[in-house]
Amino acid sequence: MIRAAITAVGHFLPEDRLTNQDLEQMVDTSDEWIRVRTGIRERRILRDPTKATSYMAARAAQEVLQKRGIEPEEIDLIIVATVTPDMFFPATACLVQRDIGARRAWGFDLSAACSGFLFALATGAQFIASGQHQKVLVIGADKMSAITDYTDRRTCVLFGDAAGAVLLEPALDSEVGIMDMCLYCDGSGAEALCMPGGGSLNPPSYKTIDAKMHFLYQDGPTVFKRAVEGMADVAAEIMARNGLSGEDVAYLVPHQANWRIIEATARRMGIGREKVMVNIDRYGNTTAATIPLCLYDWEARLKRGDNLILASFGAGYTWGAIYLRWAYDGTRVGFGMESEAQLSAS
Repeated sequence: MIRAAITAVGHFLPEDRLTNQDLEQMVDTSDEWIRVRTGIRERRILRDPTKATSYMAARAAQEVLQKRGIEPEEIDLIIVATVTPDMFFPATACLVQRDIGARRAWGFDLSAACSGFLFALATGAQFIASGQHQKVLVIGADKMSAITDYTDRRTCVLFGDAAGAVLLEPALDSEVGIMDMCLYCDGSGAEALCMPGGGSLNPPSYKTIDAKMHFLYQDGPTVFKRAVEGMADVAAEIMARNGLSGEDVAYLVPHQANWRIIEATARRMGIGREKVMVNIDRYGNTTAATIPLCLYDWEARLKRGDNLILASFGAGYTWGAIYLRWAYDGTRVGFGMESEAQLSAS
């Protein structure tokens, strides 16, 4: 069986920061209120109106190529997980393909909101496992500031802009790579977290604009309850399916929506705070970018063979978990998937 392994990680963060103190000047909120309920201190915002999701995604992809030491022409497939595409069509993946010069690659966008990166990672892994492709770029990117109403204090404190990307390649042995996945959706929660306007149901009009239907809407308490249950349940499920205890897990890599959701998931898994990747305090909820951003921030600490549980919950509802064994030692320069025998021979 061919397993897909992550062989490089890249990211892009806009320079501009929107702090809780900034938001205090914009809406009726406070730094303490935001931090206690979400864990967020600041988030990044792509303020340039001429730049969109593809701009961030392409830069994250370019960092992946540079770190892996490969040319754009070597990429077979580009999958972009996003709910903020530059436009309905063409796909953002096409724009990324053009901007990085990946002339041989095909690509498409995948929409699963905050679970988008996991769904895209699972999809990309199948093209590796089938033997169809050797190098697949999976990108999670969202310019959430473009669909956030900064007069709505319930939602504007939550989101930031960013992109994260990984390269998938065949693992050279069965000891590393993506080992298992559990993915779910439940459309009965569609109206609790959505952007009502802009699609074929409510196409743009004066009415939809006046009603602010082109901004995201969230029924916070309802989504929070389902997210706590869904993310914790699926993380526990994938551990049970693979005979893993809390001691076996090196890190939980959770979607960064709310610290209380992350904490509940870790508690259900039986792991301590030291085994949880958390950067929500610095970036906020970047939707499809949160999990690859965590991998980027923790990459230097990871060792070959580390058991990672990736877990998410998002609009749809969508949720899932992926169990993977890390493929390389992050302390080494560059990437090495060589076996110990190959390293000794060299």
